[in-house]
Amino acid sequence: MQNMALYLAQTLKDLRQEKQWSLSQAAEHTGVSKAMLGQIERGESSPTVATLWKIATGFNVPFSTFLEEEQSKSPLLLHRQGALPVYDQANHYMRVTPLFPFDPQLGFDIFRIELAAGAYSESTAHEAGVIEHVIVLEGELELLAEGVWHNLKTGEAVRFQADQPHAYRNSSAQTVVLHDLIHYPSRSTTL
Repeated sequence: MQNMALYLAQTLKDLRQEKQWSLSQAAEHTGVSKAMLGQIERGESSPTVATLWKIATGFNVPFSTFLEEEQSKSPLLLHRQGALPVYDQANHYMRVTPLFPFDPQLGFDIFRIELAAGAYSESTAHEAGVIEHVIVLEGELELLAEGVWHNLKTGEAVRFQADQPHAYRNSSAQTVVLHDLIHYPSRSTTL
């Protein structure tokens, strides 16, 4: 895959052209400033995961749209460790690896997420009906869902409505590793 900043830039440009939106219209729909969107399109900015989520929600596309090109339609999909694209925030607090990008037939995508010690990430509400399934693989995660902080240890999991603000926090000294399966509601239009 091409350089991540270039891929993000081209993907955002393509989505705007598809919708026939100006930068101002894209800013209105996403809640991300026109200046920031322009910087991303020019490959001058490395947005946070939270910013990418706002953009994905505003354009009504799955988050993985910004991380991985469309996969082959073969029923067998094998990913080798180290061969997957990784989105690493500029501050290195959060790394996101798409294990399986959005599958329109099944309506989900799944990510491996690593939160560094001290990391905190807020997420705006996703589209109505979106549900997240979080499974902690290593460490201890603090998750804000439905207005309550939940402590999840290795091997524990939670499912919650992600169509409201939520947040992830690592207050420990070790990296937290989790899988996040995001299920999108079925509807007549394609994501």
